[in-house]
Amino acid sequence: MTLTDTATALPPRQTLPAEERFATELAFLAAHDDGPRPPGWLLTPRAVITFVCGSGGEALKLPESHPGLPDELVVAPKFVGERALVERCVVTLAGERGLLLVGEPGTAKSMLSELLSAAVSGTSALTVQGTAGTTEDALRYGWNYALLLAQGPTPQALVDSPVLAAMRAGRVARVEEITRCLPEVQDALVSILSDRRMSVPELSGTEDAQVAAAPGFTVIATANLRDRGVSEMSAALKRRFNFETVHPIADVEAETALVKRQATAAVERAGAAFGVDDAVLDVLVTVFRDLRAGRSAEGWDVERPGTVMSTAEAVQVAASLGVAAAYLPGGDSLDLVPGHLLGVVRKDDPADHARLLGYWDGPVRRRAEDGSATWRRLWDLRENLR
Repeated sequence: MTLTDTATALPPRQTLPAEERFATELAFLAAHDDGPRPPGWLLTPRAVITFVCGSGGEALKLPESHPGLPDELVVAPKFVGERALVERCVVTLAGERGLLLVGEPGTAKSMLSELLSAAVSGTSALTVQGTAGTTEDALRYGWNYALLLAQGPTPQALVDSPVLAAMRAGRVARVEEITRCLPEVQDALVSILSDRRMSVPELSGTEDAQVAAAPGFTVIATANLRDRGVSEMSAALKRRFNFETVHPIADVEAETALVKRQATAAVERAGAAFGVDDAVLDVLVTVFRDLRAGRSAEGWDVERPGTVMSTAEAVQVAASLGVAAAYLPGGDSLDLVPGHLLGVVRKDDPADHARLLGYWDGPVRRRAEDGSATWRRLWDLRENLR
């Protein structure tokens, strides 16, 4: 491809939103389950759960042929976690109540929020990213200042926030990291979730002075447990949400499969094939699980690092190993594991370096002494942690 071609061609996107990535599955499930739907929903609650959790390996069949859709389809699971949690989330949304997903960083809260929004509303794009700099306008509305100066406050000059756009269309709005927002910004949601309407005082005296939420509107928010003290939610706002805690993946085989699947996809986006041995992935996931839990699979005590050893971090390390194996071949991927682990644990507390060394002197050494060749090699790499 020439420089001219690069300038004129539309660049491919690194990732697609869930509603585009799984468009066939969403259309298939809409045709497969014609049961009752809550107002404004694209799928039935049962179909939403199937979309998120998968069909359990069963091939679902359409009652009749639909152009452009397969006659049968196995729906793959997209969220690795408790089905009961997903069911409670769907019930909350069907009741048009706010849903707050809380948990440690890296437990797929944002992904679950995206999947639910895509399945319920057909879009996950009505999103506000919470930060310390997020203003109330991001949750309410703003103005096109050129029109505002020319016409004064008119409906045409009003700029809808993602939340206001969701209210008008009866869709799900997403607020990521809500506890990163200042309390006075958070509380803009109190009247929205209780009264289901938003006042626009600048348009007082007109029929546009209030925007009522269309059926189907609700809000999914996420919050990290580590960030709860940044901007604590008011009691009034907490009462407007159902809280659901997203826990780390309990099953080691499920977590390993997820890490491999997502790391493979990441390396393929980087233009290469994933070439990391399963034995290396097993070691990587085991280290993350031991350090996260503060106890090894054998029951040995482990000093937990201050940083979060999440599944998302394990995916990033596995992807880095895959990219290195593809583009910088010549070594063993296992040799790179200590350096990447050190990069993970050093993010928060300098003392975590010593905790990682302690893990090497404990479970890694004991597994090496038990005769595991892989763990013996990892023990020999201890000097790479200096």
